[in-house]
Amino acid sequence: MQLNEAVSKRIKELCNKNGITQYALSQKSGVPQSTLSTIISCTFPSMKLRIIYEICEGLEISLNEFFNSPLFDRENIID
Repeated sequence: MQLNEAVSKRIKELCNKNGITQYALSQKSGVPQSTLSTIISCTFPSMKLRIIYEICEGLEISLNEFFNSPLFDRENIID
């Protein structure tokens, strides 16, 4: 899968795990709802690490926790 797909899946996975909606994540993280929607729908070809950091802040997790998933294993990501 592409990196943006892995990021999208991880955000959805963490939202489900924490019982938080995309709207609530937007409110807690400060990332605009429209930006979050484009990331989750994979229409955002790339994103700044700062946006992922802000999402992590909204989820109250570290970047390490965000990327600590088999989704980001080298063999699962294609160019």
